[in-house]
Amino acid sequence: MSDAADRSDAELATAAATGDERAYAILVGRHKEPLYRLLRRYLGDADEAYEAAHEAFIAAWSALVRYDPERPFGAWLRTIAINKARDRGRRIAVRRLIFGSRSFEDSEAQVRPDAALSADEARIEHEQLGELDRAIARLPLALRAPLILTAIEGLPQQEAGEILGISAKSVETRVYRARKLL
Repeated sequence: MSDAADRSDAELATAAATGDERAYAILVGRHKEPLYRLLRRYLGDADEAYEAAHEAFIAAWSALVRYDPERPFGAWLRTIAINKARDRGRRIAVRRLIFGSRSFEDSEAQVRPDAALSADEARIEHEQLGELDRAIARLPLALRAPLILTAIEGLPQQEAGEILGISAKSVETRVYRARKLL
């Protein structure tokens, strides 16, 4: 394949591991939006999600020599991102303890209502989505991550378990508990 954009993630990652920055730029382009959405939901803060995604891509670049091309690149990258998000989550918790809670109402990355809806319908939908975002953000991290990965990102339980380092059955149980709390 002559065009780098037509190559698989595994091929691009292998090329990037040898120093091909263009191959890595293509991988970043392919995965930046879904990774950001995952981190935005996980962390509940647009700026923190952006920073965590940036850190994840830097860490992935440094760790490319350890990437196994037999495994999906996206799952490997999400594992790195979740670990970065956990680190940031701990720092956020310390900041909130010291400086107080920040409202999720101010977030720029909240889901926007459908423009085809009437003004009242759009307002109601926006409020409901905001309530859901806040409810998900209040879930314990152990329940939030599996819920986001499976219900929102659409990953199979097995893949979510691999990313989180738990069994598929544990993912199923945690998603059930999260939904019950919601």
